[in-house]
Amino acid sequence: MAWFSFTGTNPTEPSHYTNVGDTPPSCGGDNSICAVQATPNSSNRPQLTDALKNEMIVALNDRTPSSNVLLKS
Repeated sequence: MAWFSFTGTNPTEPSHYTNVGDTPPSCGGDNSICAVQATPNSSNRPQLTDALKNEMIVALNDRTPSSNVLLKS
């Protein structure tokens, strides 16, 4: 698994993320997706599984980061 910084406009689109390696990026806040931890696909983008998408939804709704989802202001 690797960490991917969200660099685009659509958090459900793998091409809107950049692989940043094994160390989670610095994120602070609770308003929007900052980064996700996932298995890289063949294009070195995150595999956004249904389970990860659900984890993203819960993190946003609860305004609390999780083990695989970091949030920012």
